[in-house]
Amino acid sequence: MHRAHIAALLAVAIAAATPPLPALADDAPFEMESVQLVLLLRAPTWKKLPAEEAAAAQKQHIAHLAAMGEAGKMVVAGPFSDQADPAYRGVCIYRVGSVAEARALAEQDPIVKSGQLRVEAMTWWYGKGYMTFPKAGEKAPERKVAP
Repeated sequence: MHRAHIAALLAVAIAAATPPLPALADDAPFEMESVQLVLLLRAPTWKKLPAEEAAAAQKQHIAHLAAMGEAGKMVVAGPFSDQADPAYRGVCIYRVGSVAEARALAEQDPIVKSGQLRVEAMTWWYGKGYMTFPKAGEKAPERKVAP
């Protein structure tokens, strides 16, 4: 499955879970805002780990994700299932202002550093106000808004 398909599927899933907004006035401009979308994929150096080693790696991975959330850098993350391509492992949505920063933070994940996963990062634009991340709180920096 291509990255564009995954991003489209993610957009549909989030839109379906978000309550509808009131209609815009005919003369109101459509505004957009962005987040940094990070895909986690199996790295070319991925290898099947013994169960104990895999459990320890997963524990470190989850701790990293929790730390990113607590720091207000990442607003949501989760694994994929039922995907056609098993290389796609999960997604993280960062709200840090730049793809470079999101990539740098994601690359600090111990499971990425160990060579089990690799990072693909991009900016994802969506209609302003169409999504909220209530658990992210006020820690996150102000989001970019398209003109």
